Amino acid sequence: METITEVTPTEAPASSIALSGTAAAKVADLLAKEENPDFSLRIAVQPGGCSGLRYALYFDDRKLDGDVVTSLEGVEVRVDRMSAPYLKGAELDWMEGLEQSGFTINNPNAQGSCACGESFH
Repeated sequence: METITEVTPTEAPASSIALSGTAAAKVADLLAKEENPDFSLRIAVQPGGCSGLRYALYFDDRKLDGDVVTSLEGVEVRVDRMSAPYLKGAELDWMEGLEQSGFTINNPNAQGSCACGESFH
């Protein structure tokens, strides 16, 4: 039996990840270009990188047992149950600049990160 925690407020509770308005707009734009209406944004924490853990963001149509599901500004975000504690209270943002553009995660649970910013511990 599948257990899914559904959260649908304007802002995510502290128990899940939040999206800035800019990040939500960018994800919605990217999702609109996909040909699968069942896709949602999946954010995961995986082993790797110089500091031990790294973030993975990708579109996924799977609904995994224990997923924490948050719907913010029309964007559905799924976090698997193993990654959820690492992302509790974190915020996904989209940064656009001359030198670099991309998603960033402000994570209060990260005790440090590597110099390149690609991984954390």
